[in-house]
Amino acid sequence: MKVILAAILFGIGSWACAAGTDETPVYQSAASDLDEGRKAVKAKKWRVAITHLEKALAADRNNADIHNWLGYSYRNSGDVSRGMDHYASALRLNPNHRGAHEYIGQAYLMQKNKAKAEEHLAALERICGRKCEEYEDLAKAIAAYKP
Repeated sequence: MKVILAAILFGIGSWACAAGTDETPVYQSAASDLDEGRKAVKAKKWRVAITHLEKALAADRNNADIHNWLGYSYRNSGDVSRGMDHYASALRLNPNHRGAHEYIGQAYLMQKNKAKAEEHLAALERICGRKCEEYEDLAKAIAAYKP
C-alpha cells in the first residue's frame, strides 16, 4: 500500500512540476507581447498594439499595466468606451496606478466630463503630489480643456 501511495504522490508531484514548466512559456509570451505592444504604442500603430496587448492580457489577466496600455491603445484608436473599461480594470487591480489615473482623466475630457477628470487629478495629487509627470500632464490637459 505504501508503495502505491508513494507512486501516486510521485506521479502527482511530477505532473505539478510539468504543469509549472508549461506555464512558464505563457508568462514569457505575455512579457514578449507586452513589449511588442509597447513598441507599437510608441509607433502609434494602435491596431498592432491592441493585438499584442490582448494576447498579453489573455496570459496575464491581473496585470494593471497591460490593462492601462490597452486602455491607452483603444482610446487612441477611437474606441474611448473600451479604453475606459481597461482603465477601470487597471484601477481595480491597482488603485494607485498613476498612468491609469492620468489616461482615464484624459478620456473623461474626451467625453466632456471635466468633473470626473478633476477627480482623477485629485487622486494623482494624493498618490504622487503635484510634481509627478502624470499629475502635471493631466493638469495641463484640464487647463487646456474647452468643451
